[in-house]
Amino acid sequence: MQKIKLEKGDALIIVDVQNDFMPWGSLPVPDSDKIIYVLNDYINIFSKKGLLIIASRDWHPENHCSFKEYGGIWPKHCVKGTKGADFPEDLRLPKDTIIISKATSPEKEAYSALQETGLSDVLKDENIRRCFVGGIATEYCVFHTVEDLLKLGIKVYILEDAIKEVKKEDGERAKEEMKRKGAVFIVKENIL
Repeated sequence: MQKIKLEKGDALIIVDVQNDFMPWGSLPVPDSDKIIYVLNDYINIFSKKGLLIIASRDWHPENHCSFKEYGGIWPKHCVKGTKGADFPEDLRLPKDTIIISKATSPEKEAYSALQETGLSDVLKDENIRRCFVGGIATEYCVFHTVEDLLKLGIKVYILEDAIKEVKKEDGERAKEEMKRKGAVFIVKENIL
């Protein structure tokens, strides 16, 4: 894989790295805590170059439709204002990180960080041409965010060393589908 030189118009998007998705959370993703330190390395790289850093988060109301008790498929997780919805303490987000809250309406599920969040406007206003995406979970929120970025005509690089899936086989299927749609998988060593 060739080296990729970061430049103006690049952005780092960290998808849903929140306490409730950590191994100790209410909706644990296996080994999700292992990507925090890798993401911190990416954050440092992007920060030093003065490039845009965006972090999305589930920010659910108490009665969100995705919760089992309201007809959804998930246990209650990432309820706005709770410790579970917070970013893990070890994730070193700079003060100027743009925080995107999603799935904030009780009756609407949203896996993509671009779904009714205003993120597409931010990317347009900042003239972002390439996004480097890491986070949780590969086959859900990462997948749908990548899909929406590609629809906008943005070149997408997936940080393969900084994503985690709920189920291995579903994660592999999602990776293949993202590749098929045009996303490129890289690791930290590919970035200049």
